[in-house]
Amino acid sequence: MKIVNDYIDHVFQPEDDVLEEVKRSITEHGMPEISVSPSAGKLLTMLVQMNGAEKVLEIGALGGYSGICLARGFGDRGELVSLELKESFAEVARENLKKAGFGSQVSYLTGPALEGMETLQAREERFDFFFIDADKGNYANYLEGCLPIAKSGAIIVADNVLARGSVADESVEPKSYTEDMRKFNQLVADHPELESILIPIGDGLTVSRVKKR
Repeated sequence: MKIVNDYIDHVFQPEDDVLEEVKRSITEHGMPEISVSPSAGKLLTMLVQMNGAEKVLEIGALGGYSGICLARGFGDRGELVSLELKESFAEVARENLKKAGFGSQVSYLTGPALEGMETLQAREERFDFFFIDADKGNYANYLEGCLPIAKSGAIIVADNVLARGSVADESVEPKSYTEDMRKFNQLVADHPELESILIPIGDGLTVSRVKKR
């Protein structure tokens, strides 16, 4: 799996200077080095572009790597709202988005993401693209939190759904969240309001489309 992903990254999405700087800032601030892979980031950009999304919700900002990839998809016409548990992480992400040219198009809500989603629902805000990349045990809750604020036809993408391959290959040492991801994958596969597929790029992305309402 790693060999295949390294090949995809090398051929289709060599790192660029902006994203390399984001990775350096994450390391310098002692943050977990768990950003999406370069090719997964490119896929996020392309999905936002193909969906024509102009209002994107990100659940889990970290240092802003995925936020930049999402913002590149909507260019100068869109808005990114990012939910991040830690204020210190949000500050790093905010600075990196500013350096990338998207400072005026991104806003952060810090604290537990489920509370942030309740706030957005109370404001009657609606989104046409979602990216979930936060604490794995809450993925199912995040998914259900997306649906009330999702426009018809919205796209919901979730990262790390392969858990380094352990969801499918019992010979791979399981991660702490392997079973959570198995349950989540089955949830999106069977969900009556979604059409979904798993794309084995990076650590796996599920891509779901909210059915027409």
